[in-house]
Amino acid sequence: MTTVTEYLRAVPAKPRAALQKIRRTIKAAAPGAVEVISYGIPTFKYQGRMLVSYAAFKDHCSFFPASYAVIAACKKDLRPYETSKGTIRFVPERPLSTALVRKMVRARVRENEARAAGRG
Repeated sequence: MTTVTEYLRAVPAKPRAALQKIRRTIKAAAPGAVEVISYGIPTFKYQGRMLVSYAAFKDHCSFFPASYAVIAACKKDLRPYETSKGTIRFVPERPLSTALVRKMVRARVRENEARAAGRG
């Protein structure tokens, strides 16, 4: 797969709907971000650096904020989900809220901007 559209077309309907919602939320929260396929999954880059990724798997979907600090800062909001150092897992029937995705994406934008300015 070479495009996000191709990737999403190959995902079953329920997880696709959840991922499309995440995709729209990311685009709205980070309008300057560029969509690519990286490591075989949809990824947004901002200022030349990885911002966030998302993917569908057999039994769950994942959101990858690429920042342990962001996951730690959202720990309370993420309690209902399974998390690890860089991954948030959810089932399509209980997707991440738009507000939570927006919060994490905006935090990642700030991290990338700080790195670009030499502050991070």
